Amino acid sequence: MSSLFQRPNNLLGIAMMLIGFFVFAANDALGKWLLATATVGQLMLARGVVGLMVVGSTLAPSGLAPIRTQKQIWLQIARGMLSATESSLFFAALIFLPLASVMTYYLAGPIYVTALSPWLLGEQVGWRRWLAVGIGFCGVVIAIQPGADSLSWGAIAALGGSIAYAFVMIFTRKLAATDGRVLMGWQLISAVVVGIGLTAYQGFAPLGTLDIVLIGILAIGSLAGNWCVNISLQLAPASVVVPYQYSLIIWGVLFGYLVFGEVSESHTLIGAAIIVAAGLFIFLREQRLHRGATSSSPSVNN
Repeated sequence: MSSLFQRPNNLLGIAMMLIGFFVFAANDALGKWLLATATVGQLMLARGVVGLMVVGSTLAPSGLAPIRTQKQIWLQIARGMLSATESSLFFAALIFLPLASVMTYYLAGPIYVTALSPWLLGEQVGWRRWLAVGIGFCGVVIAIQPGADSLSWGAIAALGGSIAYAFVMIFTRKLAATDGRVLMGWQLISAVVVGIGLTAYQGFAPLGTLDIVLIGILAIGSLAGNWCVNISLQLAPASVVVPYQYSLIIWGVLFGYLVFGEVSESHTLIGAAIIVAAGLFIFLREQRLHRGATSSSPSVNN
């Protein structure tokens, strides 16, 4: 079975990417459901503890060697704390906003990365991608419709979380050579720390047996989604499978309607479509430039 996932297979790679983001969407819907009884801190704490039990078991045979051999430890810790922050803000936003609306904010993360990359990653961004960034920002404005009526704690949390998510992606690029298990470990440790802090502030909500079981499923679901995405990227080139991550918004709309009776407003769907189009263009353009740089000389008109 393991050999099946190690051989190049574009169709299976696409299937695993679709399954991964279906799991993410289902997990987000479960998180929104649980927030009716549990607190954000409890969800973060459970995600961190359960995740550490799983990831820790993969690191245990090697002891501290994988951690000691990694560089830029403070950047790893900063990335972990940013990841825990964006996850907390995502859950907080779900309390106030429809599922699809919160996902739309986060879809803009890759666009923020491109906009920040010249300063934080030293990358050159040409006029085509800057145009796509501008169009993507227009999509964000259309989806959010900023104004006195739309400014809420949910919107502030979702916007702040999406920006934190962009910084997580930037730090991930900077730490590309770091062992993925170590990065995940710091991410989960940060979730525990943030979860303890939020629980101390929010208080510990009494939970029934079903709630505890569902919170455990929530924690495992996050790991399962990441596993599917990682397998997908092992099976097929990123240029083939990554565009399918935008299926998340489709699942978000469906789960929002079927589980919570939420009907996405037209401006949210239009904004999401523009963000997805801009994000896809940026990604495919970067892939083309990367192929051109590796096969010949780098393009200056990027």
